[in-house]
Amino acid sequence: MNKSIMIVGVGGQGTLLASRILGSALLDCGYDVKVSEVHGMSQRGGSVVTYVRFGDEVYSPIIEKGEADIILAFEQLEAARWLEYLKPDGKVIVNTQTIDPMPVVMGSAEYPDGVIDAIKAAGADVEALDALPLAVEAGTAKAVNVVLIGAMAKNMAFVSKEKWIKALKESVPPKFLELNLKAFEMGYNI
Repeated sequence: MNKSIMIVGVGGQGTLLASRILGSALLDCGYDVKVSEVHGMSQRGGSVVTYVRFGDEVYSPIIEKGEADIILAFEQLEAARWLEYLKPDGKVIVNTQTIDPMPVVMGSAEYPDGVIDAIKAAGADVEALDALPLAVEAGTAKAVNVVLIGAMAKNMAFVSKEKWIKALKESVPPKFLELNLKAFEMGYNI
């Protein structure tokens, strides 16, 4: 029973911390876990992707097209960009936030309308949520990643909530722990 999760977003959104929390929770459950490094222009606001594969025995973190059980997308266009990696019965958990890619910033393109509707029309099981106001309510806009981890956690019943909390405590600096625990709860209970 090997499973694959892709965490996709834009540089600076906290995909690395999200993959660290996920990997820690899965390891604590006794799974063999392989996590790829972040691929992409993470320092420049470019597209980033992290692969997390887990199960009884995992040999590689790489996820091929059509293999992802879950795509956790921190931004709409990134969900669309990586959609072909989703299994036919997979799930997309997507933040409704939009972050303009460089061509839009430079004025040579426009951010497309209806991205989430297009993902749904492609047949994906989509859970879309606006994580930004929840993160702000928890204490900082930077906690969007943890709100989304909370939303994903409730879809992974085979990992207890206590394991997620423990992984947060192991992954987040103590001075930011309380607000991240709050952000996790908000995503988990959405």
